[in-house]
Amino acid sequence: MRRFALAAVLVLAALPAAAADLWETLPPTPTPIPTGRQGEAPVDGVKIHYAIYGQGSPVVFLHGGLANTNYWGNQVPAVAAHHTVILVDSRGHGRSTRDARPYGYDLMADDVVALLDHLGIPKADVVGWSDGAILGLDLALRHKDHVGKVFAFAANTLPSGVKDGVEKNPTFAAYIERAGHEYAELSATPKEYDAFVEQIGKMWAEQPNWTGAQLEMIDAPVLVVDGDHDEAIKREHTEYIAATVPHAGLLILPNVSHFAFLQDPKLFNDAILHFLGDD
Repeated sequence: MRRFALAAVLVLAALPAAAADLWETLPPTPTPIPTGRQGEAPVDGVKIHYAIYGQGSPVVFLHGGLANTNYWGNQVPAVAAHHTVILVDSRGHGRSTRDARPYGYDLMADDVVALLDHLGIPKADVVGWSDGAILGLDLALRHKDHVGKVFAFAANTLPSGVKDGVEKNPTFAAYIERAGHEYAELSATPKEYDAFVEQIGKMWAEQPNWTGAQLEMIDAPVLVVDGDHDEAIKREHTEYIAATVPHAGLLILPNVSHFAFLQDPKLFNDAILHFLGDD
């Protein structure tokens, strides 16, 4: 019996560890895609980094909190085949600078409008992830003339829509650590990541804080999207947003999380193109 037990242990030890499910992984941040159409636009006292690809009707991509434009590298080729893609580093993120004002979604949404004005783009569709999705909804609420469709992935419209302790989730914790290294590489203030996270955290604790009546004022076509294993956003909150925004659809992507655009780019890209009417 002892020999059998020992043999069983040795066999089990020799077996490879079970592979993580797709939604538990954090694939590498894509390498920046070269383009001759990029720069830093002077906007409201700061410099907002942008990069442009492709031709056609414009689509602005807005990244999540702590991130940068590099995260959209798996989306650019697919969407730029049909559209002019504009990637934007939100103020204080990536290559963009910031001033002393506290972070706020209204402030960052105003930056997007000012950038579009700088680029001579009167109106654009929006693809947003997390904070970027919140900015898309903010734009649809406060800058209706500048926004067409909004693809809102992993948004929340109240602080209570975020799961408690999300920062302790292994995948999310790995993202926060990675974002710190990227901040050090890209930012004009490379040693201020901890202060940056603290300041963004203050915004997350209080914003957004939209009422149902405010969401009902959005008249842009909106697709509310999330992964079926999102580490951060409560499913019932995602469903609430889709049920409250008048012209919203709901799409739950299978076997992915808050980082679906990295985990399953084809699935994510197909959803974008279908919503924009390009499939």
